Amino acid sequence: MTLARLTRPLALCLALIAGTAASAEPLARQLFGAANAPSQQRAAAIGFYSRGCAAGLVALPETGPTWQAMRLSRNRNYGQPEMIAFLSDLSAFAATLPGWKGLYIGDISQPRGGPMTGGHASHQIGLDADIWMLPPQRLNLSRSEREKISSVSIRTADQTRTNGNWSAQHMALLRAAASDPRVDRVFVAAAAKIAMCNSTPRGDRSWLQRIRPIYGHDSHFHVRLKCPPGQSACERQKPTVAELSKGGDGCDETLNWWVTTYLEELRNPPKKPKRTGPPPKNAKTYVMSDLPGQCKNVLASR
Repeated sequence: MTLARLTRPLALCLALIAGTAASAEPLARQLFGAANAPSQQRAAAIGFYSRGCAAGLVALPETGPTWQAMRLSRNRNYGQPEMIAFLSDLSAFAATLPGWKGLYIGDISQPRGGPMTGGHASHQIGLDADIWMLPPQRLNLSRSEREKISSVSIRTADQTRTNGNWSAQHMALLRAAASDPRVDRVFVAAAAKIAMCNSTPRGDRSWLQRIRPIYGHDSHFHVRLKCPPGQSACERQKPTVAELSKGGDGCDETLNWWVTTYLEELRNPPKKPKRTGPPPKNAKTYVMSDLPGQCKNVLASR
């Protein structure tokens, strides 16, 4: 067999591989991660917090009177107008707390929302924001300092209790966030909610319902706002916090699960049955066809 006959099938295979690669749909996180400015559209949250995008987002100024946006290199300080107003209000409250100059604010959303290049499953529609547990001592950090400084953990290494970093000011801040009518829920380490449940006197404990325990949120808390009024493309989260808490404050056996059964499963993971079929899609694997149709217009818009 001649060399030409040998190389012809090889060339054909390479052409087929190249054609398949060229026709493959790009990942949505690559497309939205490449957008460096918001769309010039009316503000709108489109889809769900972990599967959507956002039109007409507003940039949180890098430094304000009572806040600083952190990790500026990520370009994730964009949110719905309601989120930017909420963060301004909450940071003004934080500045009244002893030892706090305001807030250090972490990731909100990318300029056009959508799946992120890394780090978050949600934060896709401009209604999620991470707020550091580190009390700001000054609000004149340079861009370089904001890349290097880290927050602090407020829980013990075994994840069951708060540590010496936890303070009455943290509790007051979380209560203020959870009491705001714009807020749907606040995610924080279970140890923090346990501390709040144990130290909140009888009376109005309804705000505790919006404090939701979750793994990993010990150096920041995550605020999620409700869908803004009139935005029909925004998908509300279900079940509601009232349904999750069965009308109570969430200071029950469902909370203790996080520091007992769940931790034991983390240490000794149960064997999972072998998966049959393709794995479920998520923020890392979404392509544009997995997102609401309006997201194509958001990317194409000026």
